[in-house]
Amino acid sequence: MAGHSKWHNIQRRKGAQDAKRGKIFMRHAKLIYQAAKEGGGDPDTNPALRTAIEKAKADNVPNENIERAIKKATGGLDGANYEEITYEGYGPGGIAVIVHALTDNRNRTASEVRHAFSKHGGNLGETGSVSYLFDRKGYIVILNKDGKIDEEELTLEAIDAGADDIEYEDGVFEIYTSPENFQAVKTHLEKADYVLEEAEITLIPQTYTKIDKDKEEKMLKLIEMLEENEDVQDVHHNMEISE
Repeated sequence: MAGHSKWHNIQRRKGAQDAKRGKIFMRHAKLIYQAAKEGGGDPDTNPALRTAIEKAKADNVPNENIERAIKKATGGLDGANYEEITYEGYGPGGIAVIVHALTDNRNRTASEVRHAFSKHGGNLGETGSVSYLFDRKGYIVILNKDGKIDEEELTLEAIDAGADDIEYEDGVFEIYTSPENFQAVKTHLEKADYVLEEAEITLIPQTYTKIDKDKEEKMLKLIEMLEENEDVQDVHHNMEISE
């Protein structure tokens, strides 16, 4: 059920963000900026930048926005200095929540994240309070839209390339790798002509937690408020969202 819940969570989040293109563009610009600043402006020699650009293009971010962010980071344009911050806490029903932010104003972001938690029945915790409940993994999704993908064949391809595990449910293949093997597995599958619906290094809950409908609604409101914040890049949680 864990894999299905992970994909279900992603789909819910993407649906909620469809009407917020401007904020999505800004988030991608920050991620590209940060990756270019840390590893240089050439995606061929900077895997983090290459991944950030791929994600931006998947969300239809214009090339000029991508190029502008890289120029800011590499000195071509004046730009703000961003820093990465991680917040940990609990939502309604004791759901574990990890928030990754990229901000040019630490105090503003901390205040807004704390407000979102308190408004929706959650509370921020100390560093390490919930991170032990998640594993950092490579995560790849392939959709078997027409039913033509052979499960055994794809499983062997993925494992041979270095994947740790592969799950298949409701026409969705979910492939898990170590962070170190992620790029090799991704490249191998792309060269084998598989279409990757999702490909990222992310946090995967070790288990998902089911809570009652009332608390789930509050938790969804907390997630939505956090995701509406321009500084917030990702919200990870271990709630099993109802169908």
